Amino acid sequence: MKRLLIVAHAPSENTRALRDAVERGARSETGIDVHVVAPLQSGPDDVLAAQAVILGTTENLGYMSGALKDFFDRSYNPLLERTQGLPCAVYIRAGSDGTGTRRGIETILTGLRWKMVQEPLTCRGPWQPAFVEQCEELGGAMAAGLAAGIF
Repeated sequence: MKRLLIVAHAPSENTRALRDAVERGARSETGIDVHVVAPLQSGPDDVLAAQAVILGTTENLGYMSGALKDFFDRSYNPLLERTQGLPCAVYIRAGSDGTGTRRGIETILTGLRWKMVQEPLTCRGPWQPAFVEQCEELGGAMAAGLAAGIF
C-alpha cells in the first residue's frame, strides 16, 4: 500500500481544521495509507516510508513555522540523496501574503530535489471557511494522484 505523509504544524483551532481537511481529503481515496504527524514528531524515517508528502505550515514572521523548519533541519541531510523526485504539495496558512514562507519552503525542496506536483496553496488573510474546502481538495488530489500512479 502506498503511503501519503502529511507533516503539518497546527497550533490553533483553525490550523487544525486545515490539517484535518487535508487528511479527510486524502482518506477519501481508497488504497492509500495516510500518516499524519506534527513536524516536531516527524523525521527522515517517516519520509523514507512515504511515496508522497504534504507539508502544512503557518506563516510566522514572514517565514515557515519554527516547527517545520526544525523538521527540515533534522531531515535534510539524511534525505538529501535518498528522496529525489519525491512528489509533494504544500499548504500555508498566511495572515499576510505567504510569499516568504513559500520561498523558504521552495528553496529547501529544490535542494532536496522533491517534485511539487501542484501549486502551493496559500490561505491568505482573515480566516475564511473556504480554506477548509481548498485543503480537503488538496489532500484528495494528492491521494488520487498517488493511487493512480500519476506520481
